[in-house]
Amino acid sequence: MDTKLFFQALTKFLLGVIILGLLIFLPAGSLHYWQGWLMMGVLFVPMFVAGLILMVKNPELLRKRLSAKEEQKEQKAVVALSAVMFVAAFVVAGLNWRFQWLVLPDWAVWLAAALFLFGYILYAEVLRENTYLSRTVEVQEHQEVIDTGLYGIVRHPMYMSTTILFLVMPLVLASPISFLIMLLYIPLIAKRIRNEEAVLEQGLKGYHEYKQRVKYKVIPYIW
Repeated sequence: MDTKLFFQALTKFLLGVIILGLLIFLPAGSLHYWQGWLMMGVLFVPMFVAGLILMVKNPELLRKRLSAKEEQKEQKAVVALSAVMFVAAFVVAGLNWRFQWLVLPDWAVWLAAALFLFGYILYAEVLRENTYLSRTVEVQEHQEVIDTGLYGIVRHPMYMSTTILFLVMPLVLASPISFLIMLLYIPLIAKRIRNEEAVLEQGLKGYHEYKQRVKYKVIPYIW
C-alpha cells in the first residue's frame, strides 16, 4: 500500500467530515439534528469504503482524483460557483431545521436516503467502468472512448450519478428550501458538459462518432 497516498486520502476525508459537520450542525444550533447525522452517514461511510477499494484496486485513479486541479478559467468558475451553492444549501438546511420553516416528514427523508445510496451505486459503477475518470476537464495520455455499460446509455454517467446525489442531499436533510438552491447544479453542470465535450471532440479520437451513437448526455430520453 502507498503510505503517502493513504494519508493524503485520509486527511482529505477527515477534513471533509469536519467541514460538512460544521456547515450542518452550527446553523442547526444542535447535535440533535438527526437528519444531519443521517446525511453524514450515507455520504461518508460509502465514501470511506470506496476509497479503501480504490486504494487497493486502482490507486492511480484515486491519486488523480485527489490531486486534480482545474486549469481552464471557465471550469474554475463552475467549481467556485458550485462550492458557494453547496455551502448555501447546507447552511440553509441547518437553519431550516433550527427554525422549523419547512421540514420534510421522516418517511420522505428515509426515501431520499435510499435514493442517495442508489446514486452512490451508480457512481461506483462509473468508477469501475472508466479508469480515465478525472475531476478536471482534460484528455489523458492513451485515453480511449468508453462506450459500454452506463456509457452506452448516456455520455456522462458520472454526472447522472452526481445529479442524483446532489439533488437528493437536501431532501435527506429534510430541507426543500435547500433543494431549490441545489437546482442551480443543473445549469452549472450543463455549462461544464458543453466545455468538456468540446475538449473531448478536439482531443479524443472517436468521440465525435460516439456522440452520434449515444444521443443523451445525462438522463436517458430527457437530457
